[in-house]
Amino acid sequence: MKFLIVIPAHNEEDNLQGTLSALVAQHHTDFELVIVNDGSTDKTAEIISDFTSKDKRFSTINLEKSVHQPGSKVVNAFNKGLKTKSLDDFNVICKFDADIILEPNYLSEIAHSFKENPLNGLVGGLLYVEKDGEWIYEGNSNKNHVRGPLKAYRKECFLEIGGLRETLGWDNIDSILLENLGWKEVVLPQLHVKLVKVKGADYTVKPSNYYGRYFYFLGLKRILAYVAAAKEASKIKSPKFFFQILKAYENARAQNLPLKINSDEQKAINKKRWEILKKKWLKVKS
Repeated sequence: MKFLIVIPAHNEEDNLQGTLSALVAQHHTDFELVIVNDGSTDKTAEIISDFTSKDKRFSTINLEKSVHQPGSKVVNAFNKGLKTKSLDDFNVICKFDADIILEPNYLSEIAHSFKENPLNGLVGGLLYVEKDGEWIYEGNSNKNHVRGPLKAYRKECFLEIGGLRETLGWDNIDSILLENLGWKEVVLPQLHVKLVKVKGADYTVKPSNYYGRYFYFLGLKRILAYVAAAKEASKIKSPKFFFQILKAYENARAQNLPLKINSDEQKAINKKRWEILKKKWLKVKS
């Protein structure tokens, strides 16, 4: 299987070298890589140039400087990189971050999973972060969800879901839509991916505003958004945080900000969230 890998990179001089070196060391060598230099002001461009000059599989494009906001900007950069290649030439489409370290067998294991089951639409490993000198499971999501930094899609699945949406919540929207279309999201727990930078370091929005807008752009109806806000607030035991999230969500609703999903997709997302909520409730009762 041939992979197309697109990596958006903004001021990643401390991390990009490790990410690209790990790709060079992959056992599965049938891939092409596009690094999107998204307005970097550090030595990111120099690092990219060093790799593109040595490996014909590596290419790059440069974008103008942009304000980095969660979700939309990184997907915009990804889509710009995607347009530089003909998808007809590839079987797997990957959106990777510029601050992850893959094991040498990563791509070969992903390819094997796609070959083993034709219904596998999205496949990835698990993220690990360094704490006190040890690499531990990040734990920000359930172990059945492929996180945003390491998405690998079967091309047919990627096209059927309409690609990645330039919006907050894109990395949950994709998994819900593909499942609704009959594809499977598969996490390979044996694949440990090192995440070397704390997520959110580049974001310029407050956490409460992030979550409120995230739940809005995910397309959640009010009651589901309130439940999700309560869950986030309970993590830090802050009623104030709960109301701040709701304020951000309601402000987005009042502005009637455009969603990147259609009405049928929104219904599918809300249906899935209700199903998840119901399962959790039944588990608690039992």
